[in-house]
Amino acid sequence: MENKTEILINLAKKRGFINQSSEIYGGFSSSYDYGPLGSLLKNKLKELWLNNMIKSDLDIVPIDSAIIMSPKVWEASGHVSNFVDSLVECKECHKRFKQDDVKDSCPVCDGELSAPKKFNILMKTYIGPVEDSASLAYLRGETCQGIFTNFKWIKSSMRKKIPFGIAQIGKAFRNEITPGNFTFRTREFEQMEMQYFVNPDKADIYFDLLKQKRMQFYIDLGFKKENLRFKDHDHLAHYCKRGCDIEYNFPFGWQEIEGIHNRTDFDLTQHSLYSKKDLQYFDEDSKESYTPYVIETSCGCDRVLLAILYDALDGENFSFPYILAPYKVAVLPLVKNKEKIVKKAKQVYTQLKDNFMVDYDQTGSIGKRYARQDEIGTPYAITIDFMSLKNNTVTIRDRKTKKQSRIKINQLNDYLLNNKKSSFIQKIYNLLCKK
Repeated sequence: MENKTEILINLAKKRGFINQSSEIYGGFSSSYDYGPLGSLLKNKLKELWLNNMIKSDLDIVPIDSAIIMSPKVWEASGHVSNFVDSLVECKECHKRFKQDDVKDSCPVCDGELSAPKKFNILMKTYIGPVEDSASLAYLRGETCQGIFTNFKWIKSSMRKKIPFGIAQIGKAFRNEITPGNFTFRTREFEQMEMQYFVNPDKADIYFDLLKQKRMQFYIDLGFKKENLRFKDHDHLAHYCKRGCDIEYNFPFGWQEIEGIHNRTDFDLTQHSLYSKKDLQYFDEDSKESYTPYVIETSCGCDRVLLAILYDALDGENFSFPYILAPYKVAVLPLVKNKEKIVKKAKQVYTQLKDNFMVDYDQTGSIGKRYARQDEIGTPYAITIDFMSLKNNTVTIRDRKTKKQSRIKINQLNDYLLNNKKSSFIQKIYNLLCKK
């Protein structure tokens, strides 16, 4: 019997969600590609997250900053000097491990480990034709630094007053020593981060507020509540005054999917010092200047998506909440060798595709096609058959209940938009997006 992780990895590959990157060349360590269904799922997650931010009542705006920035950004942030892990190497099999992940001996061959060495996990690159120290740059290790370096510009150009937030979705890169657990820890990943700039005296109020809002986001997405929990940080980073994680109960244990942090005024103070630019905020009401504190909400998009896949895994099928299902409905001609049935099925597909993400499938028996749609978590399947040619009706099948109903083709859009399940999901979507 396969364990849950093996089932998930195999199903994700089989049905076009996630696969090993560069597979035709034997794969590339800890790199993954998102296929058609994985891309749809990931883009839906990002859409819901961004809408949840910028349509909230907290005055949050989006940006998209550069991946490669001035090296001085990473000097100011402390990443060049402090973004390090301790590496140990087995003297027998020469496997390398993060020191925190091993005890006294090699977990592979039980061999003796070397003394730990410091290892900076920023990924280096070079700008220009010559690879020397003058052209050294870094792929960003986190997306938030682009938010901090743009704080003054956004505040001015958008006429923002404290409190306000800046949100960003984007790639980040870390030269992890021991990536693993499928897409949970990789060297290239996507972050969804929001930095909320507040008066230092009100930082605790906004920390508590954002902590609850972020947990509610996952509940509204449809996560099982028993698989989520808060965990306060035992050890705080040097820039952090308070810290808390939202953890998900993966098969490999409780692990962080999002962090909420009070970063104090560390980031803006450092960038002000290194750039020689004044990043203070002038409060027109109190007539005082201060460096804002930052309340950060930071989640790994790939980690959240992995948690969604685990949470939706039901036996050997995915059972997504409707709001997350990559395809909302499948259109299935009963047979593919009858021109009139195929033509009618394509008309139904065309009718629905403007309002729904629709899959069209005519390969194999109808039972096998139902099974395929069940595997990928498609909520509804519509079958066009011989009766459809006579009276313009179709069979619509509910994946969860397996119940089949007969309905007029011209009523399909209203049925899918207005039935109880869709109405409930629209309500949840409105909550997530705060419309």
